[in-house]
Amino acid sequence: MSDALKIITDPTLTYNQQLVQLAKLGENTDHTIVLSPELKKAKKDAIICDLGEGNAPFRPRYICPDYSILMKKGSEFLGLPKPKDLWEACNSLLIMYKHVPSITTFPVYLGDLDILLEPFVKKMDRAEAKKCLRLFLTHIDRTLTDSFVHADIGPKDTQTGRIILELTEEMQLAIPNLTLKYDPKLTSEEFAVLCAKCMMKTAKPSFANYRMYAKDWGKDFAIASCYNGLKIGGGGFTLPRLRMYEMSKKAKSPEQFLKETLPFYTKLILKNMDDRIKFIVETSNFFKANFLVTEGFVQLDNFTGMVGMVGLAECVNNLLKIKDPTKGYGNNPEADKLGQKIMDKLEGLVAKHKAKYAAAFDHRYRLHAQVGIDSDGRENSPGVRIPVGSEPEMIEQIKHACMFHKYFPTGVGDIFKFEETWTKTPEALVDVIRGALNNGMRYFSGYLANNDVVRVTGYLVKRSELEKLDKGKQSLNNVSVFGKGARDLSSALDRRINK
Repeated sequence: MSDALKIITDPTLTYNQQLVQLAKLGENTDHTIVLSPELKKAKKDAIICDLGEGNAPFRPRYICPDYSILMKKGSEFLGLPKPKDLWEACNSLLIMYKHVPSITTFPVYLGDLDILLEPFVKKMDRAEAKKCLRLFLTHIDRTLTDSFVHADIGPKDTQTGRIILELTEEMQLAIPNLTLKYDPKLTSEEFAVLCAKCMMKTAKPSFANYRMYAKDWGKDFAIASCYNGLKIGGGGFTLPRLRMYEMSKKAKSPEQFLKETLPFYTKLILKNMDDRIKFIVETSNFFKANFLVTEGFVQLDNFTGMVGMVGLAECVNNLLKIKDPTKGYGNNPEADKLGQKIMDKLEGLVAKHKAKYAAAFDHRYRLHAQVGIDSDGRENSPGVRIPVGSEPEMIEQIKHACMFHKYFPTGVGDIFKFEETWTKTPEALVDVIRGALNNGMRYFSGYLANNDVVRVTGYLVKRSELEKLDKGKQSLNNVSVFGKGARDLSSALDRRINK
């Protein structure tokens, strides 16, 4: 059976899911970008992975439009005037979202919704504003059917933010993903507690370290997709990744890995990124003709390349010949020290590489702790996380995360699963989160063990939707199939429960 026929006959795929997969097949018939023999071998050995971007990337992987322009001016291409009230503002955003591409075909960034919509909400009766926002969120969930769709709120307490939190709890939707840009000096304690309560019940919002991201990107930053830090008005050109465990198998010792193996494969991935980005900018028509560029919603200089990596834990444990993961990375000072050495080396290699584009970032790419894909199984834990089932108690896990989150401006995070009694003390949870972020944690996510909406590796799914797939039925959410794979192949939902 041909690959096309497999897609066409798969009963678990919706029409739109089939359409996307068939389009990817067509894209992959092009081989304009030349791959060196060394890169082909690295891909065959599963050390370098392009994360499904295809052979001919014809748009940046992640795009973060400056939606404030839509609120101020409208869009000539879309025939949208400047909105006058909340109904028009939400309608304009929903129309624009359909025209923002990404690797998933859906927008990965919906904007800082509270900032965008607060001026309109303030002019309306609260009940009517809530009705409008309920329809807005319903439309997003039913049409932008992918949990990598992401919106932000904060850092300040707003009426809009509060209504979004209320609706998030009431509606129990996996889409959109949601982040609070949290700064104890800017975010009221009351609002932070409301966010913590909502996170417990719906697995969102996550808490992003506002000061840390603002230092790396400036105040105009977006949290997009899973937890990706990028610049508003820009985005990420491409996100290939290094699978560190497979890479470690090419070295006979930690010393050889640091001196020879890691530099060799890092050089390969950086060269491939240069080639792919050149194709996006110079060959595809996105930066020449797309209205997002011509109307100023994004600018070329505000994009950068994202160097992804997964499996640091398994890499370290393999290099040190540690068989029991509960005695390795995350639970062993020697293993953690080697992990830091590896990250110091990788960070330095990436920082030395000068890219033709990414002008706003001194022509440099930035590191990303990639959340993994379902086919990674147990051999490559997401980014720099401790393997599921090997986590120490929460405070020790947070301390460990704080050692590694500094390396990843374009995104890193950790997830904590909580027992029901935490809902009685959300103030205590906020204290924990505040302490974690103050000590260098970049991104904190959590959810209750008995939730329907759960966080898998960075994205959200519903257990009820996974049950549909288990029965051979379709799920509207594109990423449910990834969640099922992560559950079945890497036990992603079996992380430690914090009591």
